[in-house]
Amino acid sequence: MFSRETYVSRRSELKRLVGNGIIVLFGNNESPANYPSNGYYPFRQDSSFLYYFGLKREGLVGVIDIDNDRETLIGNDIDIEDIVWFGSVDSVSDMAASTGVANTAPMATLAEICNKAREKGQKIHFLPPYRFDTKIQIHDLLGIHPSLQKEAASAELIKAVVKMRSVKEQQEIDEIERACAIGYKMHTTAMRLTRPGVTEKFVGGQVDGTANSYGAMVSFPTIFTQHGEIMHGNPSMSVLEDGRLALCDAGAETINNYCSDNTRTYPVNGKFTQRQLEIYSIVEACHDYVLGVAKPGVRWFDVHMAVCRLMTERLKDTGLMKGDTEEAVRAGAHAMFLPHGLGHMMGMDVHDMEGLGQGFVGFDEETRPSTQFGTNCLRMGRRLEEGFVLTDEPGIYFIPALIDDWKARGLHRDFINYDMLETYKDFGGIRIEDDILITADGCRFLEKERIPYHPADVEDFMRNN
Repeated sequence: MFSRETYVSRRSELKRLVGNGIIVLFGNNESPANYPSNGYYPFRQDSSFLYYFGLKREGLVGVIDIDNDRETLIGNDIDIEDIVWFGSVDSVSDMAASTGVANTAPMATLAEICNKAREKGQKIHFLPPYRFDTKIQIHDLLGIHPSLQKEAASAELIKAVVKMRSVKEQQEIDEIERACAIGYKMHTTAMRLTRPGVTEKFVGGQVDGTANSYGAMVSFPTIFTQHGEIMHGNPSMSVLEDGRLALCDAGAETINNYCSDNTRTYPVNGKFTQRQLEIYSIVEACHDYVLGVAKPGVRWFDVHMAVCRLMTERLKDTGLMKGDTEEAVRAGAHAMFLPHGLGHMMGMDVHDMEGLGQGFVGFDEETRPSTQFGTNCLRMGRRLEEGFVLTDEPGIYFIPALIDDWKARGLHRDFINYDMLETYKDFGGIRIEDDILITADGCRFLEKERIPYHPADVEDFMRNN
């Protein structure tokens, strides 16, 4: 937890932004892995509940009555049988006091609180639920069917939460940098272990264990694969092969639940081929271009599109693309090679606040999501503000099924050299990803120790470690 005053201040600002009614913030319950008493470990609290209350115990709900300026922590104290198995824990009233909440009540009273609010005509604000037990609870409390709850969630509350969580406090930035420091250890562990004959599973397991050994958890399931063209290629039992590229996309989540997210791509044998270097240098240039242009007031959508144009120009130099760059990008031909967005918001969630809705988090009335293939996967497009934390993650991928599909349909033949592209079907994919903070006049890396990514640095690290 941060200081008691942090949570008091955050809830005060939340009340000001929402204006009236009752805010109900649901914490998470234990999630069974395969039977009720065998839950996933470690327990992960809901991020917005954490942001405003800072409490990690399961089975809690925070109620903020704006109209009556009353805050209540709802939850049941554990009994002696639980204490036998899990040890003594703070009472609900002790937890409430630690986060500056004056009132507590057992879970059975939540229905009464909601019923009284509705009788008085107060609006009950809740965020879009993502766990089925919470959806059932909302149905029991408010009579809203789970299939309708996303639409029924409070736009006022969503906008307030997004406004507050998007701009990171200094203590949050410090915590993300702690996650990045663990992420550095995770990625350099993978680089040291990568060699022909080792399995993807072995390297991926060591990456996860590194996060755990520093009191953290992974911020998402680790991606480690020779098939870098698969966006979410989790480690398999495949043996790493000489001459192939390995892609590692991994991040840490600290015990205070702030995340890092980095990707590195490197040769299994530690030495890039000329062909690999040719494609890698394009991704490297796109990655570094962002560092020079991302700043407050600039639309992230425009940065993404500028990267697409740069990538197209460089791919034309290789012969893989052709024609007018502007027309190619406008038509979406670049998405053959970059079928995802340039980056996403990051914080307590590795894709920060994504569950609140893309239209609220990454876009606004000025900038709306695209429906074009590839660009429709850009999760963030709105103007940057000081204090935003984002990922910078361009990539180039050679996806055999996508190549076959577009070629068969005759798509973008004026911009893509399909004959040459056929020879790259066994290449894989390359992505370079770092976490950046938008500053007053630009941006900076959040990693104090830089995971090697320039080709000479990668080869030097793998040779000497």
